Amino acid sequence: MLAEIKLDDSIKIAVVAKLQKYFEVELQQEIGSFDAEFLLDFFSKEVGGYYYNQGLADALKSFEIKMEDVGELIYQLEKETV
Repeated sequence: MLAEIKLDDSIKIAVVAKLQKYFEVELQQEIGSFDAEFLLDFFSKEVGGYYYNQGLADALKSFEIKMEDVGELIYQLEKETV
């Protein structure tokens, strides 16, 4: 089982500020830092796993593409035999 997704404090502060700005600009509502942090924690717990899993899938796909390149490079190194 994977550990809980946790953000560094500096990142969490930045994301909380972005949530507050979003609420202010897009919803014309003010949201306090406590409420924004609570909302961030909710999304991290309930939705974060989906983004995490997609990141893993993207990383795996990139790795597979690179491994195909490595396989091709190895094939090019083969010596001709009689």
